[in-house]
Amino acid sequence: MDTTGKFCDRSQPEDVWFLAGTFGGIVQRTCKLPAKRPVVFPLVNQVNSEASCKEFMATAKGKATLDGKPVTSERMEEKDVAVTGVADNPLTNEEGTAAYYACGIWVRLQPLQPGRHKLTIRGSSGGFRTGVDYTLIVGTEQQA
Repeated sequence: MDTTGKFCDRSQPEDVWFLAGTFGGIVQRTCKLPAKRPVVFPLVNQVNSEASCKEFMATAKGKATLDGKPVTSERMEEKDVAVTGVADNPLTNEEGTAAYYACGIWVRLQPLQPGRHKLTIRGSSGGFRTGVDYTLIVGTEQQA
């Protein structure tokens, strides 16, 4: 739901930096992140039942470019992914933790060099379309 990247540093783990997709549509975000951290993001993904994921993945496709160069993606499906949310969150609409089946096309990048980078993400499945145009500002651990 973050349309600008203002919240891209919320709840990040110590060993990886997650970038968010959208719930549909294309947004532009700027995100400051530390150097020396791998970056992970979805091209298109879903958290639902196994049957819904199988249908979703049948037509799922996507691509991403980093500084104008294509990056490699991988298809993933996983059972029993724990999702914890607050009341009225956009993913589960309720508070608490529950197990779901997760699926999607994801990218894992090695840590980026310090400086500015342009990341373009596009994904789709059936009639669902998503995309993010990121400006990534990679600094030192102290600057992010």
